[in-house]
Amino acid sequence: MDREGIGRACLALPHVTLDHPFGDGHDAYRIGGKMFVMVGEMGGVSFKASDIAYAVLTESGRARPAPYLARAKWVNLPDPAAWPDDELTEHFAIARRIVGSKLPKKTRAALDID
Repeated sequence: MDREGIGRACLALPHVTLDHPFGDGHDAYRIGGKMFVMVGEMGGVSFKASDIAYAVLTESGRARPAPYLARAKWVNLPDPAAWPDDELTEHFAIARRIVGSKLPKKTRAALDID
């Protein structure tokens, strides 16, 4: 999946916004103002993962801990084109769900997130 495909997959999820907090070369996809996927200037993608997915993906070597975000269980894929599109799309949806579930109650209510 390329940068445009990542954008289409993320923006197809409900209530997702795109911004560029680190400059035009970085795409940050957010739910309720909180980032859940980021595409870097060099084309790699990082996303929030569950504790189990983080362990499996990093220990198997399929992903690496995301720079600066690993402590929060984010993984980085230097070459997202090497992954099946449906698998990445699923990881992005899960990342959105994880981050969305931690939003304040009032924000979750406004976005109709369970």
